[in-house]
Amino acid sequence: MIFTPTKLKGAYLVDLDEREDERGFFARSWCEEEFRALGLNSAIAQCNVAFNHRKGTLRGMHYSAAPFEEAKLVRCTAGSLYDVIIDLRPRSPTYRQHLGEVLSAANHRSLYVPEGFAHGFQTLEDNTEVFYQMSRAYSAEHARGVRYNDPAFGIEWKSGVSVILERDRNYPDFVG
Repeated sequence: MIFTPTKLKGAYLVDLDEREDERGFFARSWCEEEFRALGLNSAIAQCNVAFNHRKGTLRGMHYSAAPFEEAKLVRCTAGSLYDVIIDLRPRSPTYRQHLGEVLSAANHRSLYVPEGFAHGFQTLEDNTEVFYQMSRAYSAEHARGVRYNDPAFGIEWKSGVSVILERDRNYPDFVG
């Protein structure tokens, strides 16, 4: 795997180190030792799949409150999406900054999201599927969110929103 640090402290793009032959390619998409060597959370407590019927579907921006913060490794397995993270760690040098990356089935790229970040995505194609590896099991009572279009973050999404839950549309302005 090829780990590329992003502008947000602790977040990484993870690309496959593909070994090609006449059949196609083979690559590792997960290696506990490689994650641990970089000081990243290598625990996997839960894996999730999110399937999205329509282009423009927006899910997010979600995070888990203490003590149930979670790290995520996010990969698009069908279609494509614009994946966005926001650093919500008050003591971080990149606090309140965001990063957006295109993840697709074609580019095989993953995004490592550290604990203390909000995460969300917008689908760029119909029938887009996302696979998450989570460091902690979901806790509904610790689930939180910030609004996808909150001016505190200034996220510029790739296209108009076609589908979004009322909850995600109506989070209050961020105060922090």
